[in-house]
Parts: sequence; structure tokens; C-alpha cells
Amino acid sequence: MTTGKIQHGAQILIATILAVAALSVASSVFAPVAFALFIIALVWPLQKGLQSVLPKLLALAISVVIMVVAFAGFGSLIVWAFGRVGRWIVSDAARFQLFYDQITTWLEGHGIAVAGVWSENFNMGWVLRTAQTLTGRLNSTMSFWLVVLVYVILGLLEVDDFGRKVRAMRNRETGEVLFRGSSATAGKIRRYMLVRTLMSVITGLLVWGFATLVGLPLAAEWGFIAFSLNYIPFIGPLVATVFPTVFAMTQFGSWQAVVAVFACLNLIQFIVGSYIEPRVAGSALSISPATVLFSVFFWSYLWGVFGAFIGVPITIAFLTFCAQHPSSLWLAELFGSPEKDPEPLKT
Repeated sequence: MTTGKIQHGAQILIATILAVAALSVASSVFAPVAFALFIIALVWPLQKGLQSVLPKLLALAISVVIMVVAFAGFGSLIVWAFGRVGRWIVSDAARFQLFYDQITTWLEGHGIAVAGVWSENFNMGWVLRTAQTLTGRLNSTMSFWLVVLVYVILGLLEVDDFGRKVRAMRNRETGEVLFRGSSATAGKIRRYMLVRTLMSVITGLLVWGFATLVGLPLAAEWGFIAFSLNYIPFIGPLVATVFPTVFAMTQFGSWQAVVAVFACLNLIQFIVGSYIEPRVAGSALSISPATVLFSVFFWSYLWGVFGAFIGVPITIAFLTFCAQHPSSLWLAELFGSPEKDPEPLKT
């Protein structure tokens, strides 16, 4: 009995390692599919509502146009915000250079040499390589979105047929798990994105208001950057806090003001993320902070920025499906909140 359990555990471990390796190696295949399923879960209520009053293909066209416009608008605002910050840095390069010299002098006065390391690594070759990398990333991003768009269009056409096929499966238990798990997952992802969007809006408005109050330039840009990065838990809010703080170092004359900016920005993130959001989301979406952090790092390691963005929804989907069957219910109980899910199937 003990040997059998050990063999079974080893098989599960080997299968898990192989699955993770496949997800990493074939990221160009799996990442667009996962992102497309995520978008389908968000867009399907609109598509279903339009289908009830319009022909299916016309409803699909309207849904796709709305989705493309929304993503294009969001992307344009991101480019605008970061572009404005970048242009301001270039135009204010002398002040940033002065700040860098002050930091270097202070560090070297305390026995930390950074000038040599910086000159060895930061040169024109590094700039060219960085530019080439960014260009390649831009091209791959466009290809990624085109593949996702194709999957979304085909997926929206197949949602009804998929539901009928699942309900008609000969293995009733498997079919019921798939149907209930898919429906519950889609509902939870929509609720997660609704809550995340609401919290992002609140965070962005608070950061914009604070930056305006203290006289920090580019207040609107910092507000939108905080809004957009808040979709990536932990890492996004941290970056949204560090960027304006570094910027404030070159704008204000005292370290006390810089510390105050950093503290207030973190206070905003803490209040929204740790106090308001849990009360708005409720227990149905409650996942331990350790699980959320692991999800962000794990999926960002596998799929980059796209993985960081949908890492938590993937975890929500995984735990929701685990809650549908007694054999995997313990995972949902340990890492999720299955008490709000339907009762698992009896075996």
C-alpha cells in the first residue's frame, strides 16, 4: 500500500513537471489560448445578449469590434502615459544626471563603488541591444494579439456547441464537472476583473489626486500608470509606487518630501488592496496572498507580462475546477474558498 502511494505520488510529480515544462517551452502555443479563453469569459455575456436579438455573425462582429476598440484604447493610453514620462525624463536629463552624481558620491563615500560597474555595463552597445529587444518584443506582441483575436473569434462561435457537447457526454460525471467548472470559472473571472477594474480606478484617482496635491509633475500620467499596473497584483502596485518616488527625488529638494511621497503612495496601495478590495470582492474570490504572489511570479516566469496579468485568473480557474470533485476538493479548501462554490459531485 505504501509503495503504491509512493509510485502514485511520483507519477503525479513527474506529470506536473512535464506539464510545466510544456507550458514554458510551448508558450507561443499555450499562452494565446489561455488569454483567449480569459477574454471569451469576459466577452461572452455581451455576445450572448446580442445573439438573442441579432443574427449570430452580426452579434459576433459587434462583440469583436467593441473588444478591439477597448484594448486599442487601453493600449494607446498606456503608450501615452509612459511616453509622456519618458519624454519628461529626456527633457530633464540634466537634473537626473545631477541626482545620479549625488547618489554615486554618497555611495562611494560609504565604500560602495558603482561608477565603474555602471560604465562597464551601460554603453552604446547596451542601448542598441535594448532597442532591438524592445522592437522584437513589439513585433511578437502584435503577433500574439493577432493569434489571440483569431482564437477569440472561433471560441465565441463555439461556446454554445461546447456547452451542448459537454452536457451530452457519455461520462456524465466528467461532463458535469466540465460544465459546472467552466460556468463557475467564467463567472468568477468576470467578477475578479470587475473588482480589479474598480480598485484600479480608485487607485488611479487617489494617486492622481495626491500627485496633484503635492505638485508632482505628470499627475494624470502617474494616475493612469497606477491604474494600469494595478491589474498585476503585488508587482504592479510596487512599480507604480517606485516610479513616481524616483521621479520625486529629482523634483523636490528634501529627502523628507521624497520619503513622504513614497509613504503616501504605499498607504494608498495598502488601503485599496488590503482593506477596500477584500470587502468588495467577498470570500468567493479570496485567495491567500502567498498563492496570489506565487501565481504572479510563476506565470510571469513562464509567459512574461501576459502571464503576470492572467496568473491569478488561471489560479482561480484551477481552484474552481478542483472544487467540483471530491478527489481534488482539498486543493480548493487549502488555497481557495470553496464554501461559496456548488457542492462537489458525489462518487
